Amino acid sequence: MSKISTQKKIARGIRSSGDWMPFVLVGLILIIIVFSLFRFYHFISSGNLFLKNKPYVYLYIPTGSDYNSVRAKLYATGYLKNKRSFEWTAQRMHYGKTIKPGKYKLTDGMSNRQLIGMLRSGRQEPIHVVISVARTKEDLAGKLGRQLEPDSGKFIRLMNDDTFLRRFGLTSTTALALFIPNTYDIFWSTTAAGFFLRMYKENKNFWHGARKAKADSLGLSEAEVITLASIIEKETNNNPEKPMIAGVYINRLKRGVPLQADPTIIYAWGDFSIRRVLNKHLEIKSPYNTYQKTGLPPGPICIPSVASIDAVLNYTHHGYLYFCAKEDLSGTHNFSSTLAEHNRNAKRYQKALNKLNVRE
Repeated sequence: MSKISTQKKIARGIRSSGDWMPFVLVGLILIIIVFSLFRFYHFISSGNLFLKNKPYVYLYIPTGSDYNSVRAKLYATGYLKNKRSFEWTAQRMHYGKTIKPGKYKLTDGMSNRQLIGMLRSGRQEPIHVVISVARTKEDLAGKLGRQLEPDSGKFIRLMNDDTFLRRFGLTSTTALALFIPNTYDIFWSTTAAGFFLRMYKENKNFWHGARKAKADSLGLSEAEVITLASIIEKETNNNPEKPMIAGVYINRLKRGVPLQADPTIIYAWGDFSIRRVLNKHLEIKSPYNTYQKTGLPPGPICIPSVASIDAVLNYTHHGYLYFCAKEDLSGTHNFSSTLAEHNRNAKRYQKALNKLNVRE
């Protein structure tokens, strides 16, 4: 074979291998792109939140927080595996422009994208706020302050703000009538004013229909029904007996006779340790002294249960004007139509208290 022929073959081989170079370069570029996409996916979509054998925890972001404070809270937990990937993803997802406060549920294995998407959109978990029987506005405010972001002071200020309460048809004296015992799903970051608005809606739903009609038939406003129910709430824990007691008070209201309700005397004194109302207690000058004043007191003496509210609306029709706790201290009562009979019942009950040395 000639030398010239051999050179031609080598040249053809060089040209042939050169034809492949663009394909090799494209392949390399594709590999780089795939690798970059993989790293991008890993950064934003792979698990980065590990909760140390806990299925979930809650993160509370207070109102007014900024990105740095949220980041510091997350870092302090020690749950983030890769801080750099979190910050990179947060920047790409533009988290930080608007920080939404609330209570957020963090789940084990959560990715950066899932975490930041939840925080950015404000998908917070509701608080199950329990409104139960409460003695005073301060008691209620304390309970709310322990469950929601606003402190108790913000709640009590609104409960004493007549201008604010006027929109609900209430005053600082009747403020407790706004709250119906139940469990409500409410966001932790809800403002105190927002909470009152929610309670107003729930109150309207409660009084819609039959309850409102029954209150009207009694000639009582909703707040007055709550006030009477609050007295019954403190008279007995026995729900079956509550309509009977309500009937006694309704009879007294109709006749213009003082209610003579011991729980109102205790409320007037503000001493809830009193177990036995004595004659000296009845001397207090107060609009809540139902031994001296006829009609209902100015407002509720507690937040009553729904059972007590319904006991007023569905009171038992009878001719009794008196009731007294039974001497067996069972928590139930003897009912009577005459003062003489009532005094006999009261004497037996007082004797039982004396035997137990219950003086006040």
